[in-house]
Amino acid sequence: MKSIKEIYRIGHGPSSSHTMAPRFAAEQFLERHPDAASFEVTLYGSLAATGKGHFTDVAITEVLQPQAPVSIVWEPKVFLPYHPNGMKYKAFDKENNVLEEWTVYSVGGGALEEEGKPSVLPDLYTMTTMTEIMKWCERTGKTYWEYVLESENDKGLMSHLKNVWDTMIEAVERGLRTEGRLPGPLNLPRKAAQYNIKAMGYQHTLRSRGLVFSYALAVSEENASGGLIVTAPTCGSCGVLPAVLYHLWKSYEFDERRIIRALMTAGLIGNIVKTNASISGAEVGCQGEVGVACAMAAGAACQLFGGSVAQIEYACEMALEHHLGMTCDPVCGLVQIPCIERNAFAAARAMDCNIYSTFTDGRHRVSFDKVVTTMNKTGRDLPNLYKETSEGGLAEDYRQMQ
Repeated sequence: MKSIKEIYRIGHGPSSSHTMAPRFAAEQFLERHPDAASFEVTLYGSLAATGKGHFTDVAITEVLQPQAPVSIVWEPKVFLPYHPNGMKYKAFDKENNVLEEWTVYSVGGGALEEEGKPSVLPDLYTMTTMTEIMKWCERTGKTYWEYVLESENDKGLMSHLKNVWDTMIEAVERGLRTEGRLPGPLNLPRKAAQYNIKAMGYQHTLRSRGLVFSYALAVSEENASGGLIVTAPTCGSCGVLPAVLYHLWKSYEFDERRIIRALMTAGLIGNIVKTNASISGAEVGCQGEVGVACAMAAGAACQLFGGSVAQIEYACEMALEHHLGMTCDPVCGLVQIPCIERNAFAAARAMDCNIYSTFTDGRHRVSFDKVVTTMNKTGRDLPNLYKETSEGGLAEDYRQMQ
């Protein structure tokens, strides 16, 4: 299992799979061919189906176009066998001879993989399931964030998580200040600022819920506008964890050290899912994005409120369990409908999962690992039209941005 730094990537939205990763791939390809006379990039499957709405072509051309002309080829009906998010980069010389042809895949959360080539990133974690990690915690008297610290053994982790937390705060507060409409043909107005103002007029319980909504909306609206955010674990689900942590930081005055420890636990939860299943909406639907984000936030909240390792496991189990089967069906290929509202509701659900789990002793029948396995199987069984192609579900009757 890799570093949790791979879960928390700082970058611009609206999509880790469809914007960040194609940009990373273009940067790598340009480094190999700085003198190319032209480029051609073919986008397959989900990348092609929702690429316009996710600014995939913009992300690629912004990198390559300053060097040489770029042509984008869209193949939304062609799904390469390794992963639905396939890309083929070609570089040409002045005589139009192919210098290199490179096929690479965006596998979720901004990560890139090549078929048949193992990752160059080291495996830092010897235990990769929640059950065995929980048993280790119970045996040693330590908690999940301490397992992260021991496994990472990297002084750079703390500074990275400090940058992550600072970026999350900035995204929430920037989103609360900004009004107007979101980019794209849906002409959706931003809602975070007005939700935040309305929430202040209610008494504690409704105010708390309204504030969480406003914080999730703020980050998700920033993401939809191409703003700077943190994948947690993806761009499409980036509003859930910041909303919960920002609310607890503001309302309960948890200090930064405890927030960063909660980020460690949340990152571990996301890492377990990424290792044993998927966080790619194009591969397993939105359950792998918003569902996992909800699990991460629920676990983080439970830890902050003093939950035991068993209660933390139960909180994230419930959070993911109640997102099973959620499709990824962005209207017009944009991360706006239903994505933004899903972030808000998942943040509120994460808070509820924390409360529910702390009323128990943490014992329950279905483990988090079982839910991860089920989520993976469910996602593989979903037809492609429900996995970030904008061909089915809520997106069915809307023209895509092609």
